[in-house]
Amino acid sequence: MKISLELLLKTLPIVISIVGLLSVGYWFWNDPSRDFILSEPAVDGSGGSINSEENIIIGEFFELFSTTESTLRETWPRFRGANSDNISRSDIRLIDGFDNQSPQILWSVKLGEGHAGPAIYKGLVYILDYDENSRADMLRCFSLTSGEEIWRRWYDVEVRRNHGMSRTVPAVTENHILTIGPRGHVMCLERANGDFLWGIDIQKEFKSEIPLWYTGQCPIIENDLAIIATGGTSLMIGVDCKSGEILWETPNPNNWKMSHASVVPFEFGGRRMYVYSAVGGAVGVAADGPDAGSILWETSLWNNPVVAASAVCMPDGKIFLTAGYGAGSMLLQLIEENGSFSIELLKTIKPGEGLSSEQQTPIMVDGHLFGIMPKDARTFRNQMVCVNQSDPTEIVWLSGSVARFGLGPYILADNKFFLLNDDATLYIIQKSTKGFIELDKVKLFDGFDAWAPLAIADGYMVLRDSETMICINIKK
Repeated sequence: MKISLELLLKTLPIVISIVGLLSVGYWFWNDPSRDFILSEPAVDGSGGSINSEENIIIGEFFELFSTTESTLRETWPRFRGANSDNISRSDIRLIDGFDNQSPQILWSVKLGEGHAGPAIYKGLVYILDYDENSRADMLRCFSLTSGEEIWRRWYDVEVRRNHGMSRTVPAVTENHILTIGPRGHVMCLERANGDFLWGIDIQKEFKSEIPLWYTGQCPIIENDLAIIATGGTSLMIGVDCKSGEILWETPNPNNWKMSHASVVPFEFGGRRMYVYSAVGGAVGVAADGPDAGSILWETSLWNNPVVAASAVCMPDGKIFLTAGYGAGSMLLQLIEENGSFSIELLKTIKPGEGLSSEQQTPIMVDGHLFGIMPKDARTFRNQMVCVNQSDPTEIVWLSGSVARFGLGPYILADNKFFLLNDDATLYIIQKSTKGFIELDKVKLFDGFDAWAPLAIADGYMVLRDSETMICINIKK
């Protein structure tokens, strides 16, 4: 017995070592996280720093390829449409299904890697592209029906791949086009001919910090005024589109930084304001009157390092804010009293407890919010969800474990949601507060990271994945 015990004590470390080696080998060959990709900046070959002192001449180059006239009149003039709600109000009836075949791709264009979405204005498509070969931010104009490139205007700037490059949607009006490039270069052009009007280097002029994955904020134009959330020495600016003169600047005493979210126009309590979900807090900036540009209200209760979704502002003054990476969401109540505004916290919502979103901004309609749950929402991850807009923890329906989606965009048109999955599978989902009703789906092409916002006008849908933009006819 003594010999056996001694032998056991001698051999035990060897046995443990062998078991350990076998465990490591098993983990190496069966690592469940081997396909997991962490979305961190500079992990996809971008590496190194970019020279911020380079001489960038915004709008320097222009090339005209063709001219065109169109009878089309509808527009999708900026991020989330003219009303910033991602709802098409066109009377054109759209398809309910695909009849067991993929819709005809009217045209296809290769783009630089990114997630910048298109704007549509009266038969023309505008998209901010990054050309890696030329190392240039390019605003490109195409025919909506033929895909023919009409013109492009660009400027040299170094942008290195960081989960894509361009991410923003131009703002287009009858007279102007406004863009923000990946490194915060604002460019304003005449829409009729692409002539350059003015440019602003946000990073250089306002000492702004460009967000982790480059600029994601999409600009807006209201009454010929360009609205840009700069961060840095000023939180927000209003610029005259014709002259480039900065008409007002919003102070930034708390040094809040630019997020990936976009500014949302909102009217409440007799005031029009611009609501912005910044890195550091949320704010409402006066849009008009003698105090335009001043802060009407602000709160640091909402403070997250990565914010992509824009604020959802409700008619009764509720404001829904959300972000990914464990942030969850928050419901605030804006209160007006004798011309003054204050904020009340109604709910803080952890991931999986109610609606939250990592990238896309939820759609508000019929007293409900519709969105896609983030990957950190536990068992609800990546499901489409419908919640009560007054209480986003009150889940009305979920799409279920077999109907999960990625970070792709969705839009509401003709009482149907058109939802694009990461791999360029297009879903048609009936708008309903009773349950999830999938009408049809089709894989358009072998897509990858199809995250860019969709655009619809005159029955045509323009969409893209990370490298290809296409147009399809979805008229019924």
